[in-house]
Amino acid sequence: MTTAQIGRTLERGMRLAQLGLVINAGLAVAKLLAGILGHSYALVADAIESTSDVLASLIVWGGLRVATRSATEQYPFGFARAEQVATAVVGVMLVGAGIGISIEAVREIRTPHHAPAPFTLVVLVLVILIKEVLSRYVGRAGGEMGSGAIIADAWHHRSDAITSAAAFVGISIALIKGPGWEAADDWAALVASGILLVNGMRIIQPAVGDLMDRAPSAALIERVMMIAQSVPDVQLVEKVMIRKAGVGFFVDLHVQAAPTMSLHDAHILSGKVKSAIRAAEPRVLGALIHMEPFEGGRGNRPDP
Repeated sequence: MTTAQIGRTLERGMRLAQLGLVINAGLAVAKLLAGILGHSYALVADAIESTSDVLASLIVWGGLRVATRSATEQYPFGFARAEQVATAVVGVMLVGAGIGISIEAVREIRTPHHAPAPFTLVVLVLVILIKEVLSRYVGRAGGEMGSGAIIADAWHHRSDAITSAAAFVGISIALIKGPGWEAADDWAALVASGILLVNGMRIIQPAVGDLMDRAPSAALIERVMMIAQSVPDVQLVEKVMIRKAGVGFFVDLHVQAAPTMSLHDAHILSGKVKSAIRAAEPRVLGALIHMEPFEGGRGNRPDP
């Protein structure tokens, strides 16, 4: 993946974050007003979740913007991992929103209040449709880009749709059942908070794993190993290590060649291996090749 390709990918991600920011801000205001006027805490809780979506989109945009910076003397590997940091922060925000909403929902359940107004259901239906469409659009783009931050932002949108759906069910029950069922709205907010907690943890786990240099999929490791092994004069490939940085990967592997090969020829061979890997797998940002003399054995060579 060239520098220009990475730049275009990150710019696309920033545009998606900006789109989410504008939509979330509008929905947050609409839900907050509808919740207050319609006596629905589930809708107020939903507005709080949308507010966290606004902050999440800002963080994703900021993280991707930092990730576009060029490498410096202090940061020779660049700033690509700002993308993973933004992903983890978004996940933590989801968990925080879930905890806050659950605490307030329990308080509302224990406090007598009016039943929600019927018009709040119309607001929720519109919110569900908008956020589900946005979630699918952003999620599909995040998958194409390989961006955890954009995928996390898509989950934020979907969580908003889920909390709105829970609020719709709770308000519907409260309106249908009548007096004595006003708390159904608050129970819906409590259920929604649990969903936020689960989704938050699902976002945090892979982001932290990438920051701790967790190995990528076995398929990618196998592919890189096969590419290196296919280069002429390579006798054996072993110790393949790959770590993710932003939307790309850095590769570190050991290549064994004939012991009689000169240092000059070994250097040229390492360059061929590096070029072959980067040409066949555009997501590889860089490859460090360690040359060693072939002394027999199989190492990590894949079975034929």
